[in-house]
Amino acid sequence: MLAIAIENEVAEYIAHHAHLRDAEGHRLVARNGHLPARTIQTGLGPVAIQQPRVNDKRIDDNGQRIRFSSNILPPYLRRTRSIEELIPWLYLKGISTGDFTEALQALLGPQAKGLSATNIVRLKACWQQEWATWSKRSLKGKHYVYVWADGIHFNIRLEDPGNNKQCILVLMGATVDGKKELIAIADGYRESTQSWRELLLDVKQRGLSVDPKLATGDGALGFWAALREVHPATREQRCWVHKTANVLNKMPKSLQPKAKSMLHDIWMAETRKEADKAFDLFVATFQAKYAKAVECLVKDRDVLLTFYDFPAEHWIHLRTTNPIESTFATVRLRTVRTKGCGSRTACLTMVFKLVRCAERHWRLLNGKHLIAEVINGIMFVDGIREIAA
Repeated sequence: MLAIAIENEVAEYIAHHAHLRDAEGHRLVARNGHLPARTIQTGLGPVAIQQPRVNDKRIDDNGQRIRFSSNILPPYLRRTRSIEELIPWLYLKGISTGDFTEALQALLGPQAKGLSATNIVRLKACWQQEWATWSKRSLKGKHYVYVWADGIHFNIRLEDPGNNKQCILVLMGATVDGKKELIAIADGYRESTQSWRELLLDVKQRGLSVDPKLATGDGALGFWAALREVHPATREQRCWVHKTANVLNKMPKSLQPKAKSMLHDIWMAETRKEADKAFDLFVATFQAKYAKAVECLVKDRDVLLTFYDFPAEHWIHLRTTNPIESTFATVRLRTVRTKGCGSRTACLTMVFKLVRCAERHWRLLNGKHLIAEVINGIMFVDGIREIAA
């Protein structure tokens, strides 16, 4: 399949320039045999590829010969993208740098080459540079109608005792066409207001000037304080997954299944009125004996129900930070298996690479056609568009 794709790419390139001829009527762009075969490491093992050679006689504006470069098989490529993605996932599962060669040979066959521990270290250095470049990219013209924010905590094995806790700040957004994107990822100091302020200001300075309509996050005060400073027009939605966990943590285990079901009745209610009724029932049921659990819930009552003012099709996306949580579930698994990452830089780099790999599989927002109405300020009541009288 790879060979056929490359042949087709070359054929299209030559056909596109078939009309170009020299003074003697010969084509300026023509086939000229094949380049020497080279071996590419793929998910199926090593594959020998012989790429067609293109003789391009055209001269560019600087007097240099124009050369054909395949987009499918760039020069010096030795590994397919699936292998580049396999390496961070193996790292995620607890494979150490020194064990990569053995692990990859078991997956790809004994002929797997070019994947030694030294090359793995080089790849990780490339990922670090990739993150640095990505973190400085322009966001001019970007408009995220919704954003999700969360802080992911890790243990760092090789740092000093006072610096062995790391919080990765993650900001995701939904574009005007309903696509979820990673906006920013940074190494923060806990989930402090200052750390979130720095991240939000950096994003704004790079061109993200339009306030999102809604932000979803947990109850960490640092993010919300920073958001109100940098994007004052953005409304707030507390994550129901985090809130449920926090409330249940203040109750005995014997009551947690019942309490969880009652909390579920609140945020799954079809209307705000029904949600308020279920909310009041929870308070009345547990107030006397479990005041701390009820207080934890009641203090965020208004911002737990903000999603009712947005299209019902979007509720499944807006009520929780699951877009971030589901991605980081396996990242947390690695930190348990390896007792933490080696260094802060290695942790940040690994997280960045894994999230970028996962980003391509994030689902579009349901009802993406309604995003335009949200942007235009159309009012929604209980998820239904309000019709003017």
